Amino acid sequence: MAAAPAIIPSHMKAWAYSEHGKSNAALKFHPNFPIPELNEDQVLIKVVAAAINPIDYHKIVGNYKGSDAPFPIVPGYDVAGVVIKVGSAAKKFKEGDEVYGMVEAKDVGSLAEYTTAQENGLDHKPPNLSFAEAASLPLAIETAYGALHKVGLSAGQSILVLGGTGGVGNPCCSDCQTCFWCFKGSSYSQYWKTGIDEEAGG
Repeated sequence: MAAAPAIIPSHMKAWAYSEHGKSNAALKFHPNFPIPELNEDQVLIKVVAAAINPIDYHKIVGNYKGSDAPFPIVPGYDVAGVVIKVGSAAKKFKEGDEVYGMVEAKDVGSLAEYTTAQENGLDHKPPNLSFAEAASLPLAIETAYGALHKVGLSAGQSILVLGGTGGVGNPCCSDCQTCFWCFKGSSYSQYWKTGIDEEAGG
């Protein structure tokens, strides 16, 4: 028997800001924020986990006004959750799929019960990752990959990654090995054997 379609409310709980300023003052809890409208190439996600990044703070204080959505703005790019509705032109996912990825800057962000995302900004959540683990990855990985691509890194080259155990440095080291073929496995293993930042989780 097919599962009953999800009941989608008209409003949700969300964190949002209606003016720029320091995050501890500008960001407010909204118990009745409107559910975002679904475009044809998007899916509606029931958010299970979300992540905050430095870009979110910079947008709250007003450093990226050109990319702002209209006020009130729900921050958050990284998301992991369950698809509960699929746009008419979206073909990659179906209702009930567990997904993770990034929300567009102009859309309702991930610090809410529900958000929308274009299907090309999402992927199926790996079964060996929790929702929280999956939500921590998208923007950090994209930042790392984009930086390596921008400098023209290619196979056979070497690169020094400062802060290699940090939020972006960690996927940067992984991308060097798996995407750009410039980090030999023995070097990668030796990097971790140094014990740098072990107490910080590196």
